[in-house]
Amino acid sequence: MITSTMRYNQFGTTGYNISKITLGTMTWGEQNTAEEGYEQMDYAIEAGINAFDTAELYSVPSRAETQGSTERIVGQWLQKTGMRDRIFLATKIAGPGKMARHIRGGDLGFSRRQINDAIKLNLDRLQTNYLDLYQLHWPARSANFFGKRGVQSIKNDRWEDDFLEILETMAELIKAGKIKHWGLSNETPWGVMRLLHLADVHGLPRPVSIQNPYSLLSRGFEVGLSEVCLRENIAGFPYSPLGMGRLTGKYLNKTEREDARLHQFPQFSRYNGDNSLHATEEYAAIAKKHGLNLTQMALAFVNDRDFTQSTIIGATSMAQLRENVESIDVRLSEEVMEELEGVQGRYPDPAV
Repeated sequence: MITSTMRYNQFGTTGYNISKITLGTMTWGEQNTAEEGYEQMDYAIEAGINAFDTAELYSVPSRAETQGSTERIVGQWLQKTGMRDRIFLATKIAGPGKMARHIRGGDLGFSRRQINDAIKLNLDRLQTNYLDLYQLHWPARSANFFGKRGVQSIKNDRWEDDFLEILETMAELIKAGKIKHWGLSNETPWGVMRLLHLADVHGLPRPVSIQNPYSLLSRGFEVGLSEVCLRENIAGFPYSPLGMGRLTGKYLNKTEREDARLHQFPQFSRYNGDNSLHATEEYAAIAKKHGLNLTQMALAFVNDRDFTQSTIIGATSMAQLRENVESIDVRLSEEVMEELEGVQGRYPDPAV
């Protein structure tokens, strides 16, 4: 039975009122079966969630045998239920990199041809003829994303500025009715502002959103990007609000399953450092002191940032999904917020 009351707000400049929580999907086809994905989508609709996020890269970790499986599962559910028009559907095109070299024969980038090749496959797998939001999954240039703290040199970066071609291609896709809006993911303040400037100068559609990691363990978004969102009306669309499960407390209590994500996939090691562990211990103590569920406290912190329009949650079990969705009813007091800030001061952004 659903006991929480979903909240909604306008997603940037899109005109869409979407749920404050978006259903993330990246485990479907790897850690979750298609049937489990269908069950999660059924529950999400019942709980008032009207936004799903996926990607051509998924399921994660991406490999040739399962690449695209998540979009196919979503597409099968949309076809079976006839729910397409009720869902704000977001997906992504992969950028270049070793982890994605099995996608589209390794021909990855954001040229007009590459974007058009990718979106045809996105739409086919999702069994739809349009997307509400199409996102660049990560930059094609050297930049600080996926836990990298910063760029100190670009001497060996062979990237050629393709931003205007991206903007023109997105305008063409919007005109053709294949997408309604487009957005960014794992982007930096420089990248967002340069794209906004070029869009305005050339009269082309601006990116409407940015999907970056943000949690009590990873608050780097606040340095630059949050102000960009607030002043430019870009929708903050955070992912990993629980630090790949670290902020559920299950690793502290040793209650995690053997196949839990941080055990299975060492590439997510940024959430396993000593400072992440110590910070999580302190956050757990704050939750206990105030009679809060640690998972829901961590999600409530992300949900109620002024720059967050919708928080992307993911779960591998229905119990986890219900717990996550129920965070929508949790509001944190000033006292709790002050104590959370104290931990951030002692362990600043341990999993950037």
